Amino acid sequence: MEPAAHVVAELAANAATHGRVSGRNFRLTLHVAGDTLRIEVTDTRGDRLPRAQLRSDQGDSGRGLVLVEALADRWGVSSDRDPCKTVWAEITVPECS
Repeated sequence: MEPAAHVVAELAANAATHGRVSGRNFRLTLHVAGDTLRIEVTDTRGDRLPRAQLRSDQGDSGRGLVLVEALADRWGVSSDRDPCKTVWAEITVPECS
C-alpha cells in the first residue's frame, strides 16, 4: 500500500474510533498543490487532541500516529470551529508523467 493510503487509513480510523460523537461523522478532504498531497480528517471531538505515542508490544492499538509521523513529511492538528478539529498530513508525491 502506498504511503498516502496508509495515512488516510490511519487518520480515518482514528477519527472513527476516537473522534466520534453519536450522530456525527468525520470528513476526509484531499488537496493536491504542486507536488504535495494534503490529507485532512475533521471530526467533532476538538477536546481530544491526538499525539504520537509509543505503546507496548502487547497493545493492539496506539501506533497509528507514529506510522503517520514516519510516512508523512509533516502532520499536525488544527482547531476548527468548536467543537471540531482537523488532523492533517502532507506527503510529497512524485510527478505523474
